[in-house]
Amino acid sequence: MRRAALPALVVAASLLVAACGSGESAITAGQDDPADTDADNDAVATDDADASTPDSTPDDAGDETDGTSPTDSGDETDGGDETTASTPDTTPTEVSLDEYPACPTDALDGADGPVEITYWHGMTADNEEALQFVTEQYNASQDRVVVELQNQGGYLEVIDKYYQSGASGRPDLVMFPEYGFQQAIDSETIVPVEACVRDAGFDTAVIQPSAIQAYSTAGVQWGMPFNVSNPILYYNELIFEAAGLDPDQPPTTFDELRAMSQQIVDSGAASYGIALDTNIDSGGGWFIEQWFANAGELFVDNGNGREALPTEVLFDQATGVEIVTFLRDMVADGLAVNVGDNAGGSDNFLKMADAADPAAMTIGTSAGLGTVINVLGSGLVEGLTPDDVGVGGLPGPSAEQTAIVGGAANYVVAGDDPEVVAAAWDFLTYLISPEVQSEWAVRTGYLPIVDQAIELEPLATTYANDPRFRVAYTQLANSPNDLAHAGPQIGPHRQVRDETAAALAAIYNGADIESTLAAAAATSNALLQQYIALNG
Repeated sequence: MRRAALPALVVAASLLVAACGSGESAITAGQDDPADTDADNDAVATDDADASTPDSTPDDAGDETDGTSPTDSGDETDGGDETTASTPDTTPTEVSLDEYPACPTDALDGADGPVEITYWHGMTADNEEALQFVTEQYNASQDRVVVELQNQGGYLEVIDKYYQSGASGRPDLVMFPEYGFQQAIDSETIVPVEACVRDAGFDTAVIQPSAIQAYSTAGVQWGMPFNVSNPILYYNELIFEAAGLDPDQPPTTFDELRAMSQQIVDSGAASYGIALDTNIDSGGGWFIEQWFANAGELFVDNGNGREALPTEVLFDQATGVEIVTFLRDMVADGLAVNVGDNAGGSDNFLKMADAADPAAMTIGTSAGLGTVINVLGSGLVEGLTPDDVGVGGLPGPSAEQTAIVGGAANYVVAGDDPEVVAAAWDFLTYLISPEVQSEWAVRTGYLPIVDQAIELEPLATTYANDPRFRVAYTQLANSPNDLAHAGPQIGPHRQVRDETAAALAAIYNGADIESTLAAAAATSNALLQQYIALNG
């Protein structure tokens, strides 16, 4: 094994962080210093943006107790009082959109000249370059619309600036991450994409159902998915070979992850099987929600928040205890290493690059795959080529590897000029066209949301020659159309993730699992109630 080559992965890790949007730790939209939950809460949004998010401060608690790891079968985990997932009602009853802003998609026909629109996004590094490329291609392909890209620095910065701006200061099109979905709806500043779809007679059947489902609620699609991702397993094939493991067979379940980590450690090929973290956008928040879906369980009540605003989190019940117990035991038994908050998003990759005590695997977003491969292909990492890095689906409680939609969607901002609204819609349809999705997926590592894109160049050749790019796509395509895999729809979503992340950090440091999760759930439930009071 060429362990000496690993420190150069620091370069790849740093670029990966930049590629995946904001590298900051958690903040709440419009707030720099969250207050205690017992304090009075001010609305997040200003002017005519009405969606308000309550404040919170994470709690730590307790002593450690033992537990059992989640089941490895494809059956639903016994969740006690938990609400299990169900298939959404697909009855073709069209919901009235009369109360929402209209989307006159033919308004461009009456424009006197090119309509200029601004588009706020949070892409950086290679992903920003890819977005610039497809936007320039759009601007050059027609003479009716001119799109001006405005990079706000990251997802959090987009959210902050949007809700702190008045109507005149907002863009015409905005990119919000998946955790900003409910807040976007409640802000009453968005034209539902559903209105555009109906006005134009656009066939959304060409888009992956799970991507549509993620940004729809109560029969209304609000955002148009674009840069879709999910978590994947990155692993060092050289270490797998040194440990006597098949580098073409990464772990698919928690049980396999533990067994392979044990073999890696016992063989001396690496000090740890996997590097974990407690960041809200990964191990402490987003991944936990993914594992709930993989277990077939809801993360919050009211149909994962998609039938009504949620009133109660479910992560303190049986499934949550089992998932966290598995993670805690991996760390306690020396099979995994916790790199902490990982605020910059690179510490888990840096642990793979630790010459003294490396980890063989880590979990990260599929959106960073293109950057990692590009960096390795540039020769910056001596002795380690792109072919030495393996990619697998996210190991989880179930034998079936599934995922919920991550990344972001684009939203049409409501305004007084119908030509601008129509122009934003025109650009949206371009971004999700098979040709653009094919190019976008190859340049970034985001997965295509239109199935036809995988049949077109350059993606067809990339998928044929490099199956790693297809892992996230297959993982999402294999996911069932149920409320668990729609993902939780939560107003104070990031603040709830703050609570799970703080709880997991405390548990890694020896806190009791059940009481710590219960305390985090109590704080989260208070946040949900406050959000309902402000927005319900």
